[in-house]
Amino acid sequence: MFYYISGKLAHKSENFAVIDANGIGFKIYSSTATLNSLGDIGTDAKLYTYVNLKTTSDILDIYGFYTMEELNLFEMIISVNGIGTKTAISLLSNISPSKFALCVISGDSKYISDNTHGLGKKGAERLVLELRDKFKGVELNEMPAQDFVPVSNNDDNAEAVSALVVLGYSAVEAKNALKGATGTLEDKIKFGLKNLMKG
Repeated sequence: MFYYISGKLAHKSENFAVIDANGIGFKIYSSTATLNSLGDIGTDAKLYTYVNLKTTSDILDIYGFYTMEELNLFEMIISVNGIGTKTAISLLSNISPSKFALCVISGDSKYISDNTHGLGKKGAERLVLELRDKFKGVELNEMPAQDFVPVSNNDDNAEAVSALVVLGYSAVEAKNALKGATGTLEDKIKFGLKNLMKG
């Protein structure tokens, strides 16, 4: 319904912000990370949005995120059966995108459940199980030769590229962003995200 909403920040609380767009105040629920990224009251604000419409209960809530990366991750999380919007917001408020990608790839459901209010052990296991295939199922070998950007062939680099692709970036963008990345898998994902967000 809305790709993004921009205007003046009229109000900010612990779990939502209000953006005044041409005299209409949009109440937008969000993660702690996004809310902390917004400026002071009265400054310009822009959030990429997801509209949660439930016709059976007459609910229309708007969720907004500072980056497309976080919105993409939010939509991935709520695509898992039994995981609702409030749980997804709680997860994103307590676990960084890079740490979440690492948890999914490594199968660490315990860290996810321990750091997400309202998400039990079984829910976290289901989240990892359903999303792991998406993270590891990204095919990188079918890229046209002219688009190929050399990256070391070790498993960590391949999985870091896969994680970034699943978060919404192209394989070319991901590979470019990871050039020069070192350290653990999580370090590489953080490195790539930082480079991508600069662009």
